Amino acid sequence: MEEVEVVSGEEEEEVIYSQRGKLFVYGETLLDVGSGNKTWKERGIGDIRILKHKEHQRMRVLMRQEKTMKVIVNHALDPRITLEPNAGSDRSWVWSAFDFAEGELKETVFAIRFADSDIANNFKKVFEESQKDMEKVLAGEDAAPSAEADEAAEALAGLTTKEADDKEE
Repeated sequence: MEEVEVVSGEEEEEVIYSQRGKLFVYGETLLDVGSGNKTWKERGIGDIRILKHKEHQRMRVLMRQEKTMKVIVNHALDPRITLEPNAGSDRSWVWSAFDFAEGELKETVFAIRFADSDIANNFKKVFEESQKDMEKVLAGEDAAPSAEADEAAEALAGLTTKEADDKEE
């Protein structure tokens, strides 16, 4: 057998948080498609992780099915996401996000259940702290230009096209 290098897409990211849990999605089952009947469906068990890109610092939530390693959650850690307590459980959180786990952006309602309430509360704490960090990263993209950007802008302003020079003569 030859060794094959597997590229997961996570090579440029560091793990901020990782915890085992059971994931559920709220939606129609195959039998209920088009009927409007929605229920909680188990999507899988695995480690839910918050990943931070080493270069551009953006964060995302990623979870893979334990045995198959299939991606079952993959969405940006948007600062607008709110974790809500799951009715009747102190070890579960519900949230809505634009998920890309199945190859296309789709608004999805998730629930994650952990082994106990301490783990669930720690997940919420890290999730919300990471959202604050992500908010700063996103705000930085619209921040005031740096000295390098100012120099580049001045250099560009000094450039003209031949056509523009001809019109001035």
